[in-house]
Amino acid sequence: MTPVLVGPTAVAKTAVVAAWAECEPVTVVSADARQVYRGLDIGTAKPSGALL
Repeated sequence: MTPVLVGPTAVAKTAVVAAWAECEPVTVVSADARQVYRGLDIGTAKPSGALL
């Protein structure tokens, strides 16, 4: 089984996954089309580089 976390922008999906990753080893795949662009930080809720 592969868990999938989906939802609208700014509902704490990243925080949930970050907390989960602290408890057990997980592989996270982000499919947010806007977060892959450099310089497009405003309006995308892009996580910090330290979190990534």
